[in-house]
Amino acid sequence: MDETVTGIEVQYFAAAADAAGVDKEIVALPPSTDLRSLKAALIDRHGADMARVLSVAGFLIGSDLTRDLAWIAGPVVGVLPPFAGG
Repeated sequence: MDETVTGIEVQYFAAAADAAGVDKEIVALPPSTDLRSLKAALIDRHGADMARVLSVAGFLIGSDLTRDLAWIAGPVVGVLPPFAGG
């Protein structure tokens, strides 16, 4: 029984966009993908720079910001590294 593969739209901000080289992309993963699996897929795709960013980033799912990697990703996930401000 194969689980249907769908596309998760990943939106990158600040340093995450720099590490990915794009502002957003579609990652083909099953609908039950948790953030831990999405994070691993993004590191596989984009390498060490993305791993560094994701080690401190939060994930925006709907209007919820989380760092809990057990959350289900959902159809759109924002990757938000810490922002410097003043």
